[in-house]
Amino acid sequence: MHCFIIAALSADGFLAEKSNQNSTGWTSAEDTQFFKERTKQAGVVVMGRTTYETVGKPLPGRLNIIYSRQTPGSGLPENLRYTQLAPQELLEQLQAEGHSEVAICGGSSIYTQFMKAGVVDTLYLTIEPILFGQGINLFTEPLGGKKLTLRKVSNLSSQTVLLEFSTSSQV
Repeated sequence: MHCFIIAALSADGFLAEKSNQNSTGWTSAEDTQFFKERTKQAGVVVMGRTTYETVGKPLPGRLNIIYSRQTPGSGLPENLRYTQLAPQELLEQLQAEGHSEVAICGGSSIYTQFMKAGVVDTLYLTIEPILFGQGINLFTEPLGGKKLTLRKVSNLSSQTVLLEFSTSSQV
């Protein structure tokens, strides 16, 4: 099972200025296109409840898994599930269902849970030309100096850069 983090960051390293800010309001069209293509290729997206509420609806063409303590009743769209499983358990369940790739789409606490569980293979980090000065960090807790290997640097546009890292366990 290949598990990757996908995130857009400001030039000073923030996911957003505040928790209810949708990244599509400040990221480039090229980042949005990369996100859409890469997550559709994966087929499964995982996000926290706050991120889901910011997006506002399930992402089409992908199974959407939402981490939440509150699970709604029946009547959910076919491509929407809620979970409280530990990251490793969730990945095992998805693999048993025939999925081979999962995109972790935020927010900070979900990124942190999956990194701390040691299940993330790759990080796709888009750097956008904007400064927030303060805001939401990529991770909510220290990760103990987790080593990464820079695999690729791509220009999504003349102003937007995509960094692809692998975790040191995948070197």
